[in-house]
Amino acid sequence: MVLEQTKVEIRAVKTQADSEMFLDVPELVYAKDPNWVPPIRSSTAKQFNPSNPFLQYGKLQQFIALSPEQNKGAVGRIVAAVNQRLIERENQNIGLIGFFECIEDFSVAQALLENACQWLREQGMTIARGPIDLSTHNNCLFLVDGFDSPPLVMMPYNPPYYPKFMDRDGWHKAKDAYAYNFPLDEPLPKEFEKGYRIACKSGVNFRPLRTKGKEFEQDCISLYNLFTRAFTNNWSSTPRSKAEFIEEARELQTLVDPDVFPVAEYNGEMVGFFMGLPDYNIPLKQVKGKLDWLGILKFLWYRRQIDQGRVIAVCSLPEYCRKMVPLGLIYLGMQGGIQKGKPYKSAELSWVYEDNYPSRKLIEASGGKIYKTYRIYEKAL
Repeated sequence: MVLEQTKVEIRAVKTQADSEMFLDVPELVYAKDPNWVPPIRSSTAKQFNPSNPFLQYGKLQQFIALSPEQNKGAVGRIVAAVNQRLIERENQNIGLIGFFECIEDFSVAQALLENACQWLREQGMTIARGPIDLSTHNNCLFLVDGFDSPPLVMMPYNPPYYPKFMDRDGWHKAKDAYAYNFPLDEPLPKEFEKGYRIACKSGVNFRPLRTKGKEFEQDCISLYNLFTRAFTNNWSSTPRSKAEFIEEARELQTLVDPDVFPVAEYNGEMVGFFMGLPDYNIPLKQVKGKLDWLGILKFLWYRRQIDQGRVIAVCSLPEYCRKMVPLGLIYLGMQGGIQKGKPYKSAELSWVYEDNYPSRKLIEASGGKIYKTYRIYEKAL
């Protein structure tokens, strides 16, 4: 359909040429942004492959914005999606928007958002929520504060005008999330080592995640079971199948540093973990979104420059908090990052929802300070 007032054509992605233009948009948007880290192009394309497990319980529609002034080149993109698992969990007809990228032109953004919302209305949705790329297990959130540094691995990034466009188009804040910065040149408070000692005396066993062969597969299954139990009530989150989880874990297998990924066990059962990853965005920035043979060589070369890490999650089953498992995991994870020979100078813990007060209290007690804020928006349809 053509929206004359905006001088832009919004087209549903149907052909391979459309798909290529969809994937091209970020390069146009971030061409002059020194903080942007290009996503792996093939990983983005994989999300729209018919083999994506999401399509077993959801549906989606990609859109691109074409500008007559740029020889009908794509100047924006968006995806509207229906995640049936989320609808069943929240008992509301919630549709999702995600994969949003747009040049600094509100008329283009407005046209993209309206077409996505209209598609959601046609599917019977009454609320739109985003940005969420199909599920919160994928990329989600808009950065609203903290644009002065690049994102860490697997964290979102966007121009400062995206939140302004959302506000102008009538979207409102659904929930904020924070990223915490940890300088590693300051020791943890003594309570964390004390908590670790108490946990050990209580019968908790701590060890690094195993990353080889059958032991890795066994740990992945334990992690999946723990994720499913511990995060079942997370806002706007839906459970992954075991196959989805294992596939994602295999993609990270060679990237894990076991010294910053301790797990806690009690009577042979995994009851907690501290999930840290080196900041692979540092070498990925040099790859320019392509992991061909040259990209792999660049990745291997520049990974030597990694000097920071991201803590993705600190998890403990509630009944083991009394045994000081969270404090023990934080102590071991941080100690693993600063041991001799490790390159890490700082760490980020991200992301944590604003109303997750127990986690925030623990993070802030360990010295973490908020330095980036992210937001998910909603709009009535």
